[in-house]
Amino acid sequence: MRILIAEDDALLREGLALLLRSVGIEVTAAVDDAEKFLKSFEQDPPDGAVLDVRMPPTFTNEGLKAAIEARCRRPGFPVLVLSAYVEDRYASELLSGGAGGVGYLLKERVGKVEEFVDALRRVVEGGTVMDPEVISQLMSRRRADDPVRTLTPRESEVLGLMAEGLGNGDIARRLVVSDTAVSKHIGNIFAKLGLSASDSGHRRVLAVLAHLRS
Repeated sequence: MRILIAEDDALLREGLALLLRSVGIEVTAAVDDAEKFLKSFEQDPPDGAVLDVRMPPTFTNEGLKAAIEARCRRPGFPVLVLSAYVEDRYASELLSGGAGGVGYLLKERVGKVEEFVDALRRVVEGGTVMDPEVISQLMSRRRADDPVRTLTPRESEVLGLMAEGLGNGDIARRLVVSDTAVSKHIGNIFAKLGLSASDSGHRRVLAVLAHLRS
């Protein structure tokens, strides 16, 4: 797996490169702004990218724009975007294309090496990974009459794990329950939210997130 890194903080940029190399992932380049990212993207096409949302010159959403531009040039190009804060509007914009291979994580997750690397691998494989804190805030902002509020605590937990990009088996192992129990919870979630039970993989996650943003 070959990954391109774009992060303006030199310490974090080098730390990310060292971390990825330590687990056998090749880093094609580690740059500090969106312009250099897109240049490296074209010169030595990677399998995926890790980008900071905020980079020079304005430190607003240059990284996000670069990620979206890369996906326009190469549809489905896997991007994992990092942010220092929960900014769900950026997460929504990144997901708006309706395709997989996208991730949005808080920078604090990088310190949890196994989880971070696992999230990156799932994104490169075409999955969708959302930070648990973003999901939590999205869910907490629902209207009083929103059907999300009808979910049981366990169903809400399963929904959050679904949005993180976990499959049924992974959810079962995380919650220490059977696959059958997870399937039942997901069926209940789809029924309560009015979503098609035929959705699978990242499409299932995108459908859930689309409902949560509605």
